[in-house]
Amino acid sequence: MTAVHTPTAADSGASASANFRSTTRSSLDVSPERVSTVVTAVLQGVHEAIRVHDVTYPEFQAAKQWLMDLGEGGEWPLFLDVFVEHVVEEVAARTQDGTKGSILGPYYLPDQQRLPSVTTLPARPDEQGDALVFSGQVTDLDGKPLSGAELDIWHADSQGYYSGFAPDIPAGNLRGVVVTDSEGRFEITTVQPAPYQIPHEGPTGQMIDAAGWHPWRPAHLHLIVRAPGHRTITTQLYFAGGEYVDSDVAEAVKPELVLTPAEGRAVYHFVLEAT
Repeated sequence: MTAVHTPTAADSGASASANFRSTTRSSLDVSPERVSTVVTAVLQGVHEAIRVHDVTYPEFQAAKQWLMDLGEGGEWPLFLDVFVEHVVEEVAARTQDGTKGSILGPYYLPDQQRLPSVTTLPARPDEQGDALVFSGQVTDLDGKPLSGAELDIWHADSQGYYSGFAPDIPAGNLRGVVVTDSEGRFEITTVQPAPYQIPHEGPTGQMIDAAGWHPWRPAHLHLIVRAPGHRTITTQLYFAGGEYVDSDVAEAVKPELVLTPAEGRAVYHFVLEAT
């Protein structure tokens, strides 16, 4: 069995921050009125919480120190993806049809190996975990198959670690871009991912511990599904009966996104709306 050194929150946070900066461009043109409206609302929410809960100066100073530690530890992507992104996705979903979306999370890495419609995800020769065959079809809202659609898929290994964010795991492990066949179908052989704790020995974990929460996410597959002329879907698929499905720390589970595997096989069909 391949030895894996446990990744630290600092290492994971630094990797997530570097990946975010390399793949995100801050080119959004937002009017001063829009900035004022949203920032004012956020500040008013903070002010109201202070008033309602009689926040003391020591508590305020502790919060200030925690915010400084969060930034210095590179954990802003982790914190925002776990505790905030699901609401942004919820708002976006109000005007969208087709397959339900979910959060992207901090562990996406672009430009992975392109793979045929029937494939096995790149894995270590001694990759641990139960085999999982994940198959389905990509169609439009009318049920028309989308040939050549891409499923950008990635997931944790059987110990809950992601390649690119944990030492000793090869680049591209359990990641790939699968291209559907002429009928929009795909079949991906991989291993069952494990639930995992978000990196929690840093500032994010300190907050979780202080609040008496748990840091666990249920086992899931990440997917970005795209096809020319259609809205790209970013989503996650979970496993019925799995640990933490009903208590995901990121609050990202939706009933429509829960798989029911049978004998190591799981089926899910994606529906994309035209743009």
